[in-house]
Amino acid sequence: MQAPKSVNASRTTLTELMIPSYANFGGKIHGGILLSLMDKVAYACAAKHSGNYCVTVSVEGVEFRQPVEVGELVSLMASVNYVGRTSLVVGIKVVAENVRTGLVKHTNTSYFTMVAKGDDNRPTEVPPLLLETTEDIRRFLEAMTRKELKGQYQERFDNERNRLRLTDDLGRLADERCIIGIKPA
Repeated sequence: MQAPKSVNASRTTLTELMIPSYANFGGKIHGGILLSLMDKVAYACAAKHSGNYCVTVSVEGVEFRQPVEVGELVSLMASVNYVGRTSLVVGIKVVAENVRTGLVKHTNTSYFTMVAKGDDNRPTEVPPLLLETTEDIRRFLEAMTRKELKGQYQERFDNERNRLRLTDDLGRLADERCIIGIKPA
């Protein structure tokens, strides 16, 4: 077994100025720009912990709470919250700072599941996570809970999807904002 690494050993912060070319037609920063930055910081954090190349497997919690403006400094603070055998969950807190006014706003928190890859491009074992603070322990337990709930949700959704019968479930659409333009078979 590899020697454990602490959360602090791989903690990573990326700060970038939001420039006009990052903006959408409404003058706010594109969500895709922010997602790209989150992916970069998640990779850096996971690679530092694992000592290997890492790939993104899933992203949870991408809800943009507040818009990011051109001219703001965006800081993405990442830490490894959980490790499995070959996977890591990296928690990312994103804040935007208006340097003129000093206003700092929390724009979102997301969780990236990464998998470490060895030289043979196959998943490879990652070091255990050394939990040194109550915050480290809380985040590890929360990640375990999110993983369990995600599995339960997926199983339930798959069961419901398999039970759907188009002709039987058409009544559910009565109060929705849709118009059926075909006659269902």
